[in-house]
Amino acid sequence: MAERIKSIADLKALREKARDEVSLRSGPKAVVVNVHMGTCGIASGAREIVAELAEQLADSGLKDVTLRQSGCAGLCSYEPMLTLTDGAGVEFRYGKLDRQKVREIVRDHLVGGHPVAQYLIRI
Repeated sequence: MAERIKSIADLKALREKARDEVSLRSGPKAVVVNVHMGTCGIASGAREIVAELAEQLADSGLKDVTLRQSGCAGLCSYEPMLTLTDGAGVEFRYGKLDRQKVREIVRDHLVGGHPVAQYLIRI
């Protein structure tokens, strides 16, 4: 059961949390992360990837990242996958993801600025 709002401070905190969650999915921002949610992506666990990304982005305090969902990228054997587009327009496509890999990508690439080479798709 949800906690009751007992004060103006509680209401302001709830508003700020909701604002942050909405901001995560709106743009424009310096970095865009698209999770591919075609049928194959969803069947492979893309919903878990979106949930983990949202949680990690909120916890990291990053404000310049937009999280989006898109359709199939045509690389079904690499699902679940995401495409990260940085501020310079460079795309990084990560594949065969799980929650742990997402945590590493957020920590190393989004926060630390270093792509996680072992998860990048090379076609």
